[in-house]
Amino acid sequence: MANKRVEKVFISEADQYLFAQGTHYDIYKKLGAHVSEENGKKGMYFAVWAPNAKAVHVIGTFNNWDETAHPLEKLGPGGIYSTFIPGVKTGELYKFLIETPDGRKLYKSDPFGNWAEYRPGTASRTTDLSGIKWSDDKWVFSRDKKDWTEEPISIYECHIGSWMKHPDGTEGFYSYREFADRIVEYLKEMKYTHVELMGIAEHPFDGSWGYQVTGYYAPTSRYGAPEDFAYLVNKLHNNNIGVILDWVPAHFPRDAHGLAEFDGTCLYEHPDRRRGEHPDWGTKIFNYGKTEVKNFLIANALFWIKEFHVDGLRVDAVASMLYLDYGKQDGQWLPNQYGGNQNLDAIEFFKHFNSVIHGSFPGVLTIAEESTAWPKVTGDVEADGLGFSYKWNMGWMHDFCEYMKLDPLFKKNNHHALTFAMSYNDSEKYILPLSHDEVVHLKCSMVNKMPGYQIDKYANLRTGYTFMFGHAGKKLLFMGQEFGQEREWSEERELDWFLLQEPLNKGMQNYVKELLNLYRKNPAMYEVDHDWSGFRWVNCDDCDRSIYSFIRKSKNGKKKLLFVMNMTPIARENFEVGVPGRKKCKLILNSDDVKFGGNGNVIPKEIIPVKDECDNLPYRIKFNLPPFASAVFEI
Repeated sequence: MANKRVEKVFISEADQYLFAQGTHYDIYKKLGAHVSEENGKKGMYFAVWAPNAKAVHVIGTFNNWDETAHPLEKLGPGGIYSTFIPGVKTGELYKFLIETPDGRKLYKSDPFGNWAEYRPGTASRTTDLSGIKWSDDKWVFSRDKKDWTEEPISIYECHIGSWMKHPDGTEGFYSYREFADRIVEYLKEMKYTHVELMGIAEHPFDGSWGYQVTGYYAPTSRYGAPEDFAYLVNKLHNNNIGVILDWVPAHFPRDAHGLAEFDGTCLYEHPDRRRGEHPDWGTKIFNYGKTEVKNFLIANALFWIKEFHVDGLRVDAVASMLYLDYGKQDGQWLPNQYGGNQNLDAIEFFKHFNSVIHGSFPGVLTIAEESTAWPKVTGDVEADGLGFSYKWNMGWMHDFCEYMKLDPLFKKNNHHALTFAMSYNDSEKYILPLSHDEVVHLKCSMVNKMPGYQIDKYANLRTGYTFMFGHAGKKLLFMGQEFGQEREWSEERELDWFLLQEPLNKGMQNYVKELLNLYRKNPAMYEVDHDWSGFRWVNCDDCDRSIYSFIRKSKNGKKKLLFVMNMTPIARENFEVGVPGRKKCKLILNSDDVKFGGNGNVIPKEIIPVKDECDNLPYRIKFNLPPFASAVFEI
């Protein structure tokens, strides 16, 4: 701070007006704690929104937590309080002491604080984000010029604290910087395009995985300081890997130091319990009808994009926001003004949120975890859509998992579980997720969902992954699924990396790497994802043999790939499948290859089609299709 030019921070009447209107998108630069200078003295400017407080003080290590030393001044009717304290440096702990009209004292962390005390401490910590150095201009410029609907998106969902444990780190955690060096190397080797990071915003309880946030503007201190998190993002960008964060505007916890009843009243949450609380989750629901609350959340989304250069936000629990009766019994929810169960304020919030983000940052992705058939989640706001870039296809995920874990004997009676998703594929822009939610709470790991002997489990899953990567939609896999993690995920331990010494697990990792590589190299697999011009079923009705076949096509129609998947342990000799032309079919992937952990059954490298109608196509090819195996051809 000594040699750096410091500008005076202050909150003007215009700032107060815009915040009250819900359109001050840089409000985080004013509220919170910021390095400032007044009358030639450098220090820290503190500001907080607490309109129903009787008085507000800031307490911290700089004043020995003296509750009377530094009162804040109320600036106007909007309820913002502020003060400047000379001499306060970065790295100091602090809280706001809120005195309520009924005489209570509340000790609150800073809602706009950019750094937090390491848990179990609950104070905020002063910092200065203006000194962060970035070298990712090339990435950001390129990102905002892309039409991501026509680009490959393969996402590695990752929880930093349990991806890999550090033998010498604090509680076994790698720091952001240490993690950066390891994850970049791994993602580059595996050929993922993006990483989605769970639990980055500050949260008190590890077991919440970061989905119960107390510090919306602070990267969690578990892994280091804010500039360390910036280092991670910068390094990923410099290696051409995008960064998506989980973002949780649906609810927040009741912790005494957090947002709940912040100034002694329901300031951030809806005051009516029927709209302000999740009875099953024990959490508070934001009041989306209050302009300042909407401003807090939308400015927060922009904060991560502007200050930490993130490339996307995966919005958690969207359905719980859209439906007033989500997870509630009769009498626990309040209908809207028309008597329905739609949360009209949340609908408008999402339209506002997506309009602002895409208007300013066209290359930034907004992704909805929305588990129902709510219409137009990815539709244009101008056409009454919500405006998201993508929606997680939870229906596909559910059907896929339920089908893949069936005994092969019963698959023929559930054949259309895997074909159903294409019947509604063009209604939204989808990501196909196999996320952390599918491998916790006794749901089993992906490989242990599979029936049969161990070798069958891995063969079955390889073929399932082939179906997923061939199917229309962008891709997401949770960490560990790429090498056949056998235990369920737990945030308390690292992934079972030792399994890579086993041939089946190393083979699975090699196979997923090959799928990711094929995906990035073949526009037919990603250019046209939400339009029938990019996908054609060859045979979607082969129930008795439980075989699926389809063609993926590039945007110009010149590049085509044929996918064939055998979902049973029965070999199909002289299997015939239709193809559209006489072009020689070149095998580019055989899931039964020994290097993938397969049995080594051979499929010819090249097959010349025969002119003979098959599957309503004019030509056919014939080959031996191994048990639980997939074949992919260039045709």
